[in-house]
Amino acid sequence: MSCIYSGSCSLSAFSAHSISSSRFSSPSNSKPSSIQCSAGGIVAEPKAASTAEPLLLNAVRGLDVERPPSYQAICEKHPSFRERSENVDLVVEISLQPWKVFKPDGVILFSDILTPLSGMNILFDIVKGKGPVIFNPLRTQEDVDQVTEFVPEESAPYVGEALTILRKEVDNKAAVLGFVGAPFTLASYVVEGGSSKHFSKIKRMAFSEPKVLHALLKKFTVSMANYIRYQADKGAQAVQIFDSWATELSPADFEEFSLPYLKQIVDSVKRTHPNLPLILYASGSGGLLERLPLTGVDVVSLDWTVDMAEGRRRLGTDIAVQGNVDPGVLFGSKEFITNRIMDTVRKAGKGKHILNLGHGIVVGTPEENVAHFFEVAKGIRY
Repeated sequence: MSCIYSGSCSLSAFSAHSISSSRFSSPSNSKPSSIQCSAGGIVAEPKAASTAEPLLLNAVRGLDVERPPSYQAICEKHPSFRERSENVDLVVEISLQPWKVFKPDGVILFSDILTPLSGMNILFDIVKGKGPVIFNPLRTQEDVDQVTEFVPEESAPYVGEALTILRKEVDNKAAVLGFVGAPFTLASYVVEGGSSKHFSKIKRMAFSEPKVLHALLKKFTVSMANYIRYQADKGAQAVQIFDSWATELSPADFEEFSLPYLKQIVDSVKRTHPNLPLILYASGSGGLLERLPLTGVDVVSLDWTVDMAEGRRRLGTDIAVQGNVDPGVLFGSKEFITNRIMDTVRKAGKGKHILNLGHGIVVGTPEENVAHFFEVAKGIRY
């Protein structure tokens, strides 16, 4: 059997992994709208499923499921991203929009990977048309020394309140999902001062003052492990870790500046929450693929630049795979979309597989094609 879900959206491709798009209308009268989200699913190994858990979680854990679970994260326009992502009522409303329309199998928290920064004494904003802006980029050991540990109960209580409400609202009819940023990706933003094309500033730090970067990465590691546990305690039933910018590193540098910290997060979380599924996404990860399972995560997400059959072979059978239909496919005909979905599922085989887009939905994607993606995926049977 198979299952699908779709993950968090981003302000811009490969950027802050937040959710920023227009509201979905009913599929029956849908019109194209500007959206930026991801869609996907899971193909599970044949084991007995527990009816006590949401369908999506059964699939992640390799249990047999009757159909493809699905979820979609959509947001509504408000004057400020931080206004809508730090207001409990707005977070809940935006998170529930797709569930109310499609009744999917997963509901993802409306938030951003940069949310913890303000609670770590790192001032930032997300500016429309520009993306994340760090007001005082970290460049020295003295700057890093000023970074405090993130205590979500104190700095982001709205996240916990929203997750608790979401869990109650969906009443285990869908899985509630949270997400966090990985240490190297967060460090990239705060050192570069925002998004970057060449990552020259953080690489300068890595190669000329590695002790400074390691000190920063250690702080993010402790704080993100705490944040994952907090999300789980407040209602998240799975958490995705975004390390998009780690793939800007060479394999040797990934092993020094990213892999150890991802592993520390996973090890730390699994000690207290052994049954919490953890998903790792790193865009453009083809050159690092064999190293990603070494983190200990339960699911590795592939983008569309890796052939699914090759990715499955390289990752092995002990880990679930998420991906990896090209988001551009949703600009094609419904027949074309169907063929690409079925090709991806065929190449993934019957092992644990999350049928997903390789990244967020591109702005301008026809909404009816997104609905078609769900319809096809939900109809898959083995």
